[in-house]
Amino acid sequence: MTGNLRCVVVAVDGSEESMNALTWALDNLKLRSTPGGSFVVLHVQSAPSIAVGLNPGSIPFGGPSDLEVPAFTAAIEAHQRRITEAILDHSLRICSEKNVKVETKVIVGDPKEKICEFVENLQADLLVIGSRAFGPIKRMFLGSVSNHCTNHVQCPVIIVKGKGTA
Repeated sequence: MTGNLRCVVVAVDGSEESMNALTWALDNLKLRSTPGGSFVVLHVQSAPSIAVGLNPGSIPFGGPSDLEVPAFTAAIEAHQRRITEAILDHSLRICSEKNVKVETKVIVGDPKEKICEFVENLQADLLVIGSRAFGPIKRMFLGSVSNHCTNHVQCPVIIVKGKGTA
């Protein structure tokens, strides 16, 4: 595809589908040959506050509501860092195999909102994202990140399904 893209963002979450999307983008997209063209691998890490029990006040007989459990919070954050590192390591291995240099970015928050916000702030030319192909029931409860992004970013979005077919 075109060689006039300045910035392509590929969102990854560690799923096979997101890694297929990354592979597809590296195989099929060409950036501008002038300096400034970049692939950005973006991972949105969930905020640690989603874990049950971070605030003991929310648990009956758990104590005052403004008390945090620092060891529990630190353990969750450390676990999330390890997951994020594994996702980025896998992504960078794929990029290395394709001889493509990329930038990586990690943001904490809701993937739907943060991907859109990042793409807009960066003024990306294209967003590439994988699709897990949730059924209608799962999609209703969990939502579809790819669907949300197609409706909320200004740039074109390529959704890669299955084994790397857009």
